[in-house]
Amino acid sequence: MSDLELAIERSGAALWLKLNRPHALNALTASLVKALIRAMNSAVADDAVRVIVLTGAGRAFCAGADLKESAARSEVPGASAAFIKSIMSLVGLLQACSKPVIAAVNGIAVAGGLELILGCDVVFAAESAVLGDSHSNFAMFPGGGATVFLPRKIGINNAKFVMFSGGTLPARDWIGLGLVSKVVEDAQLIAAVDAFAAQLAAKSPIVLARMKEALNDSVEQPTASAMRRERDLNELHAASLDRAEGLRAFREKRIPQFVGR
Repeated sequence: MSDLELAIERSGAALWLKLNRPHALNALTASLVKALIRAMNSAVADDAVRVIVLTGAGRAFCAGADLKESAARSEVPGASAAFIKSIMSLVGLLQACSKPVIAAVNGIAVAGGLELILGCDVVFAAESAVLGDSHSNFAMFPGGGATVFLPRKIGINNAKFVMFSGGTLPARDWIGLGLVSKVVEDAQLIAAVDAFAAQLAAKSPIVLARMKEALNDSVEQPTASAMRRERDLNELHAASLDRAEGLRAFREKRIPQFVGR
């Protein structure tokens, strides 16, 4: 399936969303952001989809907002604000989605592209990929959560270095910063992400959803509150069918068959 600017493909229980504007380094247009939001909402509602993968076509993951379109939007009252609101909604969807979201960073990822990555749960990157924030190079201010989520992911001083400088760093440097989970050879990126997605798809959807919820919430809460939330979710999860199935499978020395309840 393709939405022109967005290619959508299934690989087992994983849904791949590929930004499909390689001629423009997959820069984000208003229509592409809307297509991504539609695809995310559809994936969340589809029980057959257990993992979502975000990647790009060609030599870029995403070069941020399409600056040509941004310039045209500046002439239309309210258009820029509406675009920023949609970007924030998209990043929020990536984070709030109950299913694991993997970024498969195939190349250049800057500005809004970096913000999309910040919304993902796990980040795989090709060896040749470079990531950074180029907003400051063109006197652009972030609108997809970079000032909020980048310091939470890599620390305040590292975030300031990345954002103030406007430069890029190779993917391997981002492992040390804590944003990228794994770097693989370019030719192995799709296979590596497919294998990891299949590994996640075999696990209980409900336990992964609850883990994601607890982990995301813990960043916002004092330790005592986060611990209480973990206890509450643990008690809730104790009644789940998947937990019971996991224990049975362990006793019977077989692979568990999870139903997501």
